[in-house]
Amino acid sequence: MRRVYLDWNATARPLEDGLRAMVDAANTAWANPASVHGFGRAARAVVENAREAVARLARCDARDVVFTSGGTEANNIALGSFFPFGEPSARDGGDDVLVTSHLEHPSVVRVAEALERQGRARLRWLRVREDGTIDLEDLELALAGGHVRLVAMQAVNHETGVLQPVGVARALCDRVGASLHVDAIQAFGRVLDVAEGADTRSLAAHKIRGPKSIGALIARGPSPPLQPVTHGGSQERGVRPGTVDPIAAAGLEVAARHAITSPVRYAGLAALRDRLEMSLLECAPGSSVNGAAAVRAPHVTNIAFPGWPGPELVAALDLEGVAVSSGSACSAGTSEPSPGLAAMRGPATAARSVRFSLGEETTADEIDGAIEAVRRVFGRTPDRGQ
Repeated sequence: MRRVYLDWNATARPLEDGLRAMVDAANTAWANPASVHGFGRAARAVVENAREAVARLARCDARDVVFTSGGTEANNIALGSFFPFGEPSARDGGDDVLVTSHLEHPSVVRVAEALERQGRARLRWLRVREDGTIDLEDLELALAGGHVRLVAMQAVNHETGVLQPVGVARALCDRVGASLHVDAIQAFGRVLDVAEGADTRSLAAHKIRGPKSIGALIARGPSPPLQPVTHGGSQERGVRPGTVDPIAAAGLEVAARHAITSPVRYAGLAALRDRLEMSLLECAPGSSVNGAAAVRAPHVTNIAFPGWPGPELVAALDLEGVAVSSGSACSAGTSEPSPGLAAMRGPATAARSVRFSLGEETTADEIDGAIEAVRRVFGRTPDRGQ
C-alpha cells in the first residue's frame, strides 16, 4: 500500500540535512552549552548559530530570540509575561484585559482561561466570522472598552489555513497602546508575512522541518519583561531555565535557514491543494470547505463531509494509507469538536470536518492517491452522505 502523508500542519518531515547536523552535533557538541570550558564553548557556538538563524527567519535581532521546548511553551511564556503575578490584577481593576478568540490553538486558549481563573486577567472573547477570521469590528469594540493589556491571535489558523488580519489588529492595538502576541507557528516557513510588528511571536521547530522539543519565543523592543513558567536556572536570560540541547539546536538552525525560502515552495502547492479540494467536493456532494471565503495559506484545506464524523473518516482513510487529521494534534484524544471550527460554523459542522495539509514534498501522484482513497471509502458507504 502506498502511504500518503497529508498532515504537515501537525508536524513536518525533518530535513535530511538537519538530521545529519544533529548527528554531527551529537558527536562534537554534546557538552553543556552553559559550561565555560572548551567542550561547553563548542556546544554554545551551535546554540548561538541556531539563534542567529531563527533571527534571520523572524527578521529580528538575535537578542530577541529565547529558546523554548516548543511552540506551546512559547505561548505560555508570552501570555504569562503580560499578566505576571504580583501586579495589579483583574481583581484590582488594573489594565488587565486579555482579548483573544476561540480560533486560537489550545496553548493560547487554555493559558488564557488559566489566567482568568487565577485572577490575573479578564478575558474578552472576540466574535468569529463564518469565514474563519476574527471580527475586526468586535476587536475595535473590545479595545474601545479600555484596560486591554494584550491581544493574542494567530497569523495562520492551524486547522483551516485562514490568514488572520494581523496588520490591521496591530494598527488597532497601537491606537490604544495595547500589546499584540502572535502565534506564528503555522506562518514561519509557509507564508511570507511572519507578523514582524507583533510584540511577541512563537515558533516551533518541528513545523519548519526541524526537530521536536525546541522552539522559540521572539520578543521585540519594549515588550514586558519575560516571565519564566519554570524556575531553577539562568539559561535563556532566566526566562527558560534548563540546559539548552545543542543537538536539537543544530537541527533547528538548518530548518530555520531552509524556512527562509520555503514560502516560495509552499506557494507552488496551491494548484495541488485546489485539485485535491475540488475532487473531494465532487466525491461527497453536500460537503463544504471551512474558510473558503477567506484568504488561506496555499497548502491547507479543511472540509466538512456530510454523514461522516471527522475522526471516523480519518480512521477510514488511515486504513487506506492516507494520513489526515480532524483537529489540532494537541487536542488529539478528545471527543469534543474543534472549538475553532465550532465558532466558525457551529458544532455539527465542526464534528464532521477533516483537515488535509500538504507539505514541500507532497507530489501530484500522492494527491491522486489520496483522491482515489477517498473515492474508495465513499464508494463502500454510498449512503453516508445522504
